[in-house]
Amino acid sequence: MQDDKRLAAQPSRRALMLAIGGAMLLPRLARAAISVADQPDVNRVQNYMNGIHTLASRFDQVAEDGSTASGKIYLQRPGHMRIEYDSPNPILLVAAQGEVFYYDGKLDQVSWVPLDDTPAWFLLQENIRMGGDITVENVRHDPGVLRLSLYETKRAQNGQVTLVLQENPLELRQWTVVDAQKKHITVTLSNPQFGVQINPQLFIWTDPHSSGSRGG
Repeated sequence: MQDDKRLAAQPSRRALMLAIGGAMLLPRLARAAISVADQPDVNRVQNYMNGIHTLASRFDQVAEDGSTASGKIYLQRPGHMRIEYDSPNPILLVAAQGEVFYYDGKLDQVSWVPLDDTPAWFLLQENIRMGGDITVENVRHDPGVLRLSLYETKRAQNGQVTLVLQENPLELRQWTVVDAQKKHITVTLSNPQFGVQINPQLFIWTDPHSSGSRGG
Protein backbone atom coordinates (compact mmCIF):
# COMPACT_ATOMS: atom_id res chain seq x y z
CA MET A 1 0.00 0.00 0.00
CA GLN A 2 1.42 3.37 -0.98
CA ASP A 3 0.43 4.99 2.31
CA ASP A 4 2.33 2.38 4.32
CA LYS A 5 5.83 3.77 3.89
CA ARG A 6 8.79 2.99 6.07
CA LEU A 7 9.47 5.68 8.65
CA ALA A 8 13.13 5.72 7.70
CA ALA A 9 12.27 7.40 4.43
CA GLN A 10 10.50 10.31 6.11
CA PRO A 11 12.84 12.50 8.21
CA SER A 12 10.11 14.69 9.68
CA ARG A 13 8.41 11.65 11.16
CA ARG A 14 11.69 10.29 12.48
CA ALA A 15 12.21 13.62 14.24
CA LEU A 16 8.95 13.21 16.13
CA MET A 17 9.91 9.70 17.19
CA LEU A 18 13.31 10.99 18.23
CA ALA A 19 11.83 13.68 20.43
CA ILE A 20 9.77 11.23 22.44
CA GLY A 21 12.36 8.59 23.11
CA GLY A 22 15.88 9.49 22.12
CA ALA A 23 17.98 6.98 20.18
CA MET A 24 18.58 7.90 16.51
CA LEU A 25 21.22 10.41 17.46
CA LEU A 26 24.24 12.32 16.27
CA PRO A 27 27.48 10.31 16.08
CA ARG A 28 30.21 11.31 18.54
CA LEU A 29 33.97 10.87 18.10
CA ALA A 30 34.99 10.38 21.73
CA ARG A 31 33.28 9.22 24.91
CA ALA A 32 34.52 9.71 28.45
CA ALA A 33 33.95 7.19 31.22
CA ILE A 34 32.13 8.28 34.36
CA SER A 35 33.98 8.42 37.67
CA VAL A 36 33.62 5.95 40.52
CA ALA A 37 31.97 8.74 42.51
CA ASP A 38 29.18 8.92 39.91
CA GLN A 39 28.26 5.24 40.18
CA PRO A 40 25.83 5.62 43.13
CA ASP A 41 23.83 8.17 41.12
CA VAL A 42 23.81 5.85 38.10
CA ASN A 43 22.59 2.96 40.24
CA ARG A 44 19.91 5.16 41.79
CA VAL A 45 18.60 6.27 38.40
CA GLN A 46 18.69 2.71 37.05
CA ASN A 47 16.64 1.45 39.99
CA TYR A 48 14.24 4.34 39.62
CA MET A 49 13.72 3.79 35.88
CA ASN A 50 13.16 0.06 36.38
CA GLY A 51 10.56 0.93 39.00
CA ILE A 52 8.47 2.84 36.46
CA HIS A 53 5.79 0.44 35.25
CA THR A 54 3.26 2.96 33.96
CA LEU A 55 3.33 6.66 33.14
CA ALA A 56 0.65 9.08 31.99
CA SER A 57 1.53 12.69 31.34
CA ARG A 58 1.05 15.81 29.29
CA PHE A 59 4.21 16.91 27.51
CA ASP A 60 5.62 19.95 25.76
CA GLN A 61 8.16 19.60 22.97
CA VAL A 62 10.56 22.33 21.85
CA ALA A 63 12.87 22.07 18.86
CA GLU A 64 16.08 24.00 18.34
CA ASP A 65 14.40 26.17 15.69
CA GLY A 66 11.83 27.30 18.26
CA SER A 67 8.94 25.20 16.93
CA THR A 68 6.74 23.67 19.61
CA ALA A 69 4.22 20.86 20.01
CA SER A 70 2.33 19.33 22.91
CA GLY A 71 0.23 16.31 23.69
CA LYS A 72 -0.24 13.28 25.92
CA ILE A 73 1.98 10.27 26.47
CA TYR A 74 0.99 6.91 27.97
CA LEU A 75 3.62 4.30 28.77
CA GLN A 76 3.44 0.79 30.16
CA ARG A 77 6.63 -1.23 30.46
CA PRO A 78 7.60 -3.40 28.82
CA GLY A 79 6.76 -2.61 25.24
CA HIS A 80 3.67 -0.37 25.30
CA MET A 81 3.39 3.33 24.50
CA ARG A 82 0.88 5.78 23.03
CA ILE A 83 1.57 9.40 22.06
CA GLU A 84 -1.19 11.77 21.01
CA TYR A 85 -0.21 15.18 19.64
CA ASP A 86 -2.57 18.10 20.15
CA SER A 87 -4.14 20.06 17.30
CA PRO A 88 -2.99 21.37 14.89
CA ASN A 89 -0.73 18.29 14.75
CA PRO A 90 -3.11 15.32 14.26
CA ILE A 91 -0.40 12.75 14.89
CA LEU A 92 -0.69 9.44 16.76
CA LEU A 93 2.05 6.95 17.67
CA VAL A 94 1.33 3.53 19.18
CA ALA A 95 3.89 0.92 20.25
CA ALA A 96 2.35 -2.55 20.01
CA GLN A 97 3.77 -6.07 19.64
CA GLY A 98 7.32 -5.02 18.87
CA GLU A 99 6.46 -2.30 16.35
CA VAL A 100 5.75 1.42 16.49
CA PHE A 101 2.94 2.70 14.30
CA TYR A 102 2.67 6.34 13.21
CA TYR A 103 -0.46 7.96 11.82
CA ASP A 104 -0.45 11.46 10.32
CA GLY A 105 -4.09 12.54 10.23
CA LYS A 106 -3.39 15.59 8.10
CA LEU A 107 -1.80 13.48 5.35
CA ASP A 108 -3.87 10.37 6.13
CA GLN A 109 -0.69 8.28 6.03
CA VAL A 110 0.48 5.32 8.12
CA SER A 111 4.11 4.38 8.78
CA TRP A 112 5.73 1.81 11.07
CA VAL A 113 9.14 0.62 12.26
CA PRO A 114 10.37 -2.17 14.54
CA LEU A 115 10.44 -1.03 18.16
CA ASP A 116 14.16 -1.87 18.42
CA ASP A 117 14.91 0.70 15.70
CA THR A 118 13.20 3.58 17.50
CA PRO A 119 13.90 5.80 20.50
CA ALA A 120 11.14 3.92 22.33
CA TRP A 121 13.61 1.05 22.74
CA PHE A 122 15.20 2.78 25.70
CA LEU A 123 12.02 3.70 27.58
CA LEU A 124 10.14 0.45 26.94
CA GLN A 125 12.65 -2.34 27.44
CA GLU A 126 11.88 -4.76 30.24
CA ASN A 127 15.15 -4.29 32.10
CA ILE A 128 17.09 -1.03 31.84
CA ARG A 129 20.77 -1.83 32.43
CA MET A 130 23.05 1.16 32.71
CA GLY A 131 26.51 -0.22 32.15
CA GLY A 132 24.99 -3.01 30.08
CA ASP A 133 22.72 -2.20 27.13
CA ILE A 134 23.03 1.47 28.02
CA THR A 135 26.29 3.28 28.73
CA VAL A 136 26.34 6.42 30.88
CA GLU A 137 28.69 9.02 29.44
CA ASN A 138 28.21 11.86 31.88
CA VAL A 139 26.56 12.62 35.23
CA ARG A 140 25.91 16.21 36.26
CA HIS A 141 24.27 17.84 39.27
CA ASP A 142 22.48 21.17 38.97
CA PRO A 143 20.42 22.74 41.78
CA GLY A 144 17.67 20.19 42.50
CA VAL A 145 18.32 18.36 39.21
CA LEU A 146 20.31 15.30 38.12
CA ARG A 147 21.32 14.91 34.46
CA LEU A 148 22.54 11.68 32.86
CA SER A 149 23.87 11.52 29.31
CA LEU A 150 23.44 8.06 27.79
CA TYR A 151 24.04 6.13 24.61
CA GLU A 152 23.22 2.64 23.37
CA THR A 153 26.23 0.46 24.08
CA LYS A 154 26.09 -1.68 20.94
CA ARG A 155 25.41 1.28 18.65
CA ALA A 156 27.49 4.06 20.16
CA GLN A 157 27.74 5.77 16.79
CA ASN A 158 24.03 6.60 16.99
CA GLY A 159 24.68 9.32 19.57
CA GLN A 160 23.31 10.49 22.89
CA VAL A 161 20.26 11.32 25.00
CA THR A 162 20.26 13.30 28.24
CA LEU A 163 17.72 12.46 30.94
CA VAL A 164 16.78 15.21 33.39
CA LEU A 165 15.46 14.06 36.75
CA GLN A 166 14.18 16.06 39.66
CA GLU A 167 16.00 15.14 42.87
CA ASN A 168 14.51 14.51 46.32
CA PRO A 169 12.34 12.75 45.39
CA LEU A 170 13.85 11.38 42.18
CA GLU A 171 11.44 11.87 39.27
CA LEU A 172 11.84 11.90 35.49
CA ARG A 173 10.85 15.32 34.16
CA GLN A 174 12.58 15.88 30.83
CA TRP A 175 14.86 14.50 28.12
CA THR A 176 16.91 16.12 25.38
CA VAL A 177 18.10 14.44 22.19
CA VAL A 178 20.10 15.46 19.12
CA ASP A 179 18.95 14.53 15.62
CA ALA A 180 21.09 13.65 12.61
CA GLN A 181 21.22 17.33 11.66
CA LYS A 182 22.73 18.22 15.07
CA LYS A 183 19.53 19.91 16.23
CA HIS A 184 18.38 19.58 19.82
CA ILE A 185 14.84 18.56 20.72
CA THR A 186 13.63 18.75 24.31
CA VAL A 187 10.55 17.06 25.76
CA THR A 188 9.25 18.18 29.17
CA LEU A 189 6.67 16.21 31.13
CA SER A 190 3.89 18.20 32.79
CA ASN A 191 2.35 16.76 35.97
CA PRO A 192 3.47 13.19 35.24
CA GLN A 193 1.58 10.39 36.98
CA PHE A 194 3.53 7.22 37.69
CA GLY A 195 2.08 3.83 38.64
CA VAL A 196 -1.44 4.68 37.47
CA GLN A 197 -3.80 2.24 35.78
CA ILE A 198 -4.00 2.77 32.03
CA ASN A 199 -6.74 1.48 29.77
CA PRO A 200 -5.14 -1.38 27.75
CA GLN A 201 -7.21 -0.33 24.74
CA LEU A 202 -4.91 2.67 24.36
CA PHE A 203 -2.11 0.33 23.32
CA ILE A 204 -4.05 -1.39 20.55
CA TRP A 205 -3.23 -0.12 17.08
CA THR A 206 -6.12 0.00 14.61
CA ASP A 207 -5.19 0.90 11.06
CA PRO A 208 -7.58 3.64 9.88
CA HIS A 209 -7.40 2.13 6.40
CA SER A 210 -8.54 -1.35 7.45
CA SER A 211 -10.44 -3.23 10.14
CA GLY A 212 -7.34 -4.97 11.50
CA SER A 213 -5.75 -4.15 14.85
CA ARG A 214 -2.48 -4.92 16.63
CA GLY A 215 -1.67 -4.76 20.28
CA GLY A 216 -2.18 -6.33 23.65
